[in-house]
Amino acid sequence: MENFRLRVFRAVADEMSFRKAAELLHLSQPAVSQQIRALEEEAGVRLFDRGAGEGHGTQIALTEAGRVLLRYAKKAAATMDEARHALAALQSGVTGDLHLGASTTVAQYVLPRILGAFLRQYPQVELSLISGNTEHIVEAVAEEKIALGIIEGPAMRREVKTERMTQDEMVLIVNPNHPWAKAGAISPGELASAPMLLRERGSGSRRVVERALKQAGLPLRSLRVAMDLDSTEAIVSGVEAELGVGFVSRFAIGKARRLGTVRVVRVKGLEIVRDFSFVWLAGTETHGAAAAFQRFAQDNHADK
Repeated sequence: MENFRLRVFRAVADEMSFRKAAELLHLSQPAVSQQIRALEEEAGVRLFDRGAGEGHGTQIALTEAGRVLLRYAKKAAATMDEARHALAALQSGVTGDLHLGASTTVAQYVLPRILGAFLRQYPQVELSLISGNTEHIVEAVAEEKIALGIIEGPAMRREVKTERMTQDEMVLIVNPNHPWAKAGAISPGELASAPMLLRERGSGSRRVVERALKQAGLPLRSLRVAMDLDSTEAIVSGVEAELGVGFVSRFAIGKARRLGTVRVVRVKGLEIVRDFSFVWLAGTETHGAAAAFQRFAQDNHADK
């Protein structure tokens, strides 16, 4: 669907070679040169400083006008690609409402990129999204308030079915001023000495952390639980404010690590991994927009 001359122009600009562009497009080199000359005549400007570049010698270079056109040509190609996906979506019949739920960490740190790409490919879908802890999302699925959920921990109800989407790792974060920040690694027993910030009861994150610590010989009662907080972001903020230490998803700390406001500390012998999982009503299969989203998310986020 892309304008053919612009496609040829992009190929020459990307390869910086008429010969290589011709090979890429399965055209003769004279045909490529002819398309570029026609485009220059249409635009009224030179797009390339050729030198001997149309033959087998010197490399070519974009003129200033060529660089400007290349930016717009890339935008045009991306737009036409989106249009192609949108038309394919219409033909596939992926339309209608998508009632989706996601637990807090997934909704805030994982879904935005996936949803943006999905809605560009399927613009006829009308999305509604709720977020809450894992228990809340599982309950919404069981009560048929949403067609599909994505949760951070195990689903504790028989009325629902789950399937793995991707894997996550929970890591211990501390303030850069904390003594553990310089150590880089601690023993599990040392966790009992620091104020611990945890997610609220019913959270999949809390459930996974509790289970892993118990298996390491650290039941919750042995820790100094300073606060129960209702979001991962609140734990990160609490660590930044030196209120304690906490376990959070690695997905959640990219910005804080870039800013240097938290440090990740390894706990020797302790690895906390969990699945982010799709959840839907047992005894049924997802269909329509929900099934399309499930496939799309699986393809576009599996262990990325």
